[in-house]
Amino acid sequence: MKKVFRLKEENKNPDRILDAIKYEIRKYIKREKRKALPKDVDFWDLKCKFGKNEEEAKAIEFVDITKHINEASNADYDSFYIEILSEKGYKPKKEEVSEEK
Repeated sequence: MKKVFRLKEENKNPDRILDAIKYEIRKYIKREKRKALPKDVDFWDLKCKFGKNEEEAKAIEFVDITKHINEASNADYDSFYIEILSEKGYKPKKEEVSEEK
């Protein structure tokens, strides 16, 4: 998902717009995580970017998405850009420890 969301629209309550944006993002994330995993992949890793526009977008942590959206709303942005891309994620392999007696 690469999208510019508008925070200010005529004849719409800003709180409802913010709720609709968060709902759309959550719906997209659920859909991405539901996709079938390839054979050698452990999970879908979501890479995120956030900014006032596409040129200013910086990488952020997945868990900080709503925090950045709220900050954009409080900073009185007209719109913001968000990019969420799913990549193959791999868990680190645990080394087996063998105890010899």
